[in-house]
Amino acid sequence: MRGRLIFPFLAELYRLDSQAMAMTDPDGAGPLTGGYDLDFKEPVLLDADDDGVAEPIRREYPPVRVPCQVEPEALEALRMLPSGNTPRSNIDLVFHFKDIERLGLVDAATGDALIRPSDRLGALYDVMGDLVQAVRTPPGLYVTQARPSGFGLHRQRPRRNLLIVTFQDRPAGRVLA
Repeated sequence: MRGRLIFPFLAELYRLDSQAMAMTDPDGAGPLTGGYDLDFKEPVLLDADDDGVAEPIRREYPPVRVPCQVEPEALEALRMLPSGNTPRSNIDLVFHFKDIERLGLVDAATGDALIRPSDRLGALYDVMGDLVQAVRTPPGLYVTQARPSGFGLHRQRPRRNLLIVTFQDRPAGRVLA
């Protein structure tokens, strides 16, 4: 027996499609050749609408709803900066490997979970599919850490059973003149 989630919800995840982003030229004839920064492993920021705020150039896979356990630490907590309030959010979601395996979110060749840093949380739903909490984007909540846990459970065939994923907000980027 691999165990189960306690009080499950459904997390709507938008996984980052870095391959599609790398092939997209976000600024046409400009200096950028792709929408994904290979050095920093994250989307390129570009001020596409000339409002002085750079937006990430993102391409995402279609959303997938994954059963999870929700462990919030902070949701839009007050964080004051000289330019105003920038709320801080930090939520851990616990996924069961049997669920992410069933949904095809584990790389068969490496065994790595395909829920990775820079993936985005869109919303939380109850198990009947009713919206519980939508996540405002921006600022959005993005994966900053995904770590397997619970190794060795199941006596006949030891395996891991949990993936603990930390989602945090990201401050908006600014274009400096």
